[in-house]
Amino acid sequence: MAGGTILDKIATIEEEIGRTQKNKATSTHLGSLRAKLCKLRRELLEPAAGSGGGGGDAGFEVSKSGDARVALIGFPSVGKSTILSEFTSTKSECAAYEFTTLTCIPGVLVHRGCKIQILDLPGIIEGASQGKGRGRQVIAVAKSADLVLMVLDAASGKSEEQKKIARART
Repeated sequence: MAGGTILDKIATIEEEIGRTQKNKATSTHLGSLRAKLCKLRRELLEPAAGSGGGGGDAGFEVSKSGDARVALIGFPSVGKSTILSEFTSTKSECAAYEFTTLTCIPGVLVHRGCKIQILDLPGIIEGASQGKGRGRQVIAVAKSADLVLMVLDAASGKSEEQKKIARART
């Protein structure tokens, strides 16, 4: 795990967690792996200190293709990846934890001969407009779309709270 990108390191740790039996003897090891995983995800989500504008946003620069572009934007774990996987042939990873999607994942929906590019963006969090959680990169991609589809999870019981956060102007 010494070399490679952050995404490679995350994948390696996730594989290790999947292979490790869960019992009293391995709980400390699993906790250590989860802590490393959290640290790597945080590094990936927060831009490096001192990095100026321009480049360095790996995974967010997706070339526009098709007749229209739709950005799926919303809070973590509301179903954006599921929507992309159901509507397109692209399989976006879905899991029971937040921030499964760490980069912009494009897919193409063909409807009545029109190619519509759908972008699965990482979840936004409160303070995204100030750059928290790679919010600025996500918002920049959403601005380049022809349609922004705000996805909320009505079944979670948090939809009213999420709507208030989304509407708030800071």
